[in-house]
Amino acid sequence: MENRFHSAIAARSLNPQDSELIMAQDGNVTVYYSPFDYVRPTARVVIVGITPGAQQSGNALAAAHNALKRGASLEDALRSAKDYASFSGAMRSNLVAMLDHVGVAQWLGIPSTASLWAENLHLAHFTSVLRYPVFVGGKDYSGSSPDMLAHPLLRQQIDNWFGRELEQLPNALWVPLGDKVAKVLSSVAALKGLSPRVLDGLPHPSGANAERISYFLGRKAREALSPKTNAAKIDSAKIRATSTMRALLAV
Repeated sequence: MENRFHSAIAARSLNPQDSELIMAQDGNVTVYYSPFDYVRPTARVVIVGITPGAQQSGNALAAAHNALKRGASLEDALRSAKDYASFSGAMRSNLVAMLDHVGVAQWLGIPSTASLWAENLHLAHFTSVLRYPVFVGGKDYSGSSPDMLAHPLLRQQIDNWFGRELEQLPNALWVPLGDKVAKVLSSVAALKGLSPRVLDGLPHPSGANAERISYFLGRKAREALSPKTNAAKIDSAKIRATSTMRALLAV
């Protein structure tokens, strides 16, 4: 990535939508730089979101700025910033619970996937189909409007960065968070003639999906679900996910 962004981050604290960080713009869709460049070559699991939000981007910018101020190398600053900002709080707890539930920890040979953010960090890579933060009208992009596969700027971002990551980690297990991410992953892989191993079917780990996650984990009975939760869809997705892991564990 261009040195002008790294120089700006080193010089002062920046907010996620600082004009110095603008990478590209099309109407009300703006892509900003944030230090999510690092790709971990040793990763066996790749967890994929839509795009970093303002909070995640702010955390990464602050971590990179502080690391560079302490005299860290650029590579170390980028790596530590990305690790610090990736999937924190309740989202991480939900994700760990679901990964462990379907057998990812067992496949990796570790007690719990919680250690992917600690002593087993070398086994994981955290990324997004839109690597750099996208804002629509100044708000976090949700993945819905505009359609990221149809919008020229967003499609370019996907092909430029996410497509390269698929090529860099061809033997990893890719875990798309949500249907929108799974669709992009499938599209990019097909375009590049790749056949990555994909663990599809996990509900998105955000707090807004609390009921779906509880049902997926067997913590809430089907008859106790609210009308908005599609139990049949979750059942189907869970069968798909557990079947994927059983096949991997059998190898």
